[in-house]
Amino acid sequence: MPNCPECAAKEKRKMQERYEEETPEEDRGRDDLYKLFDQVEIPMKLDTATKHFICKRCGLYATREQVSDIRYKLNQREKTREDRQDDYLNWWQKSKKEKQEE
Repeated sequence: MPNCPECAAKEKRKMQERYEEETPEEDRGRDDLYKLFDQVEIPMKLDTATKHFICKRCGLYATREQVSDIRYKLNQREKTREDRQDDYLNWWQKSKKEKQEE
């Protein structure tokens, strides 16, 4: 059974905030945080008649594809100013011919 992406994202955010408060910056490690994230399990129940998954915690009602789409959107990182600057720099350094092909 898949985990509810919305509830899992909320729990992971809470865990990350708690981890950052409790752990000094020099002792923080990504692996430790990911181990905490692996502990988050909020299974969804399958409605066999409609083939939809239901989260008993938040009430999400979605197909497997919709759950996957929600998980993808929640895991996307927002573009920072530096990302946009890098994209622009890459675009600027392309030749005129490459720019016209886009």
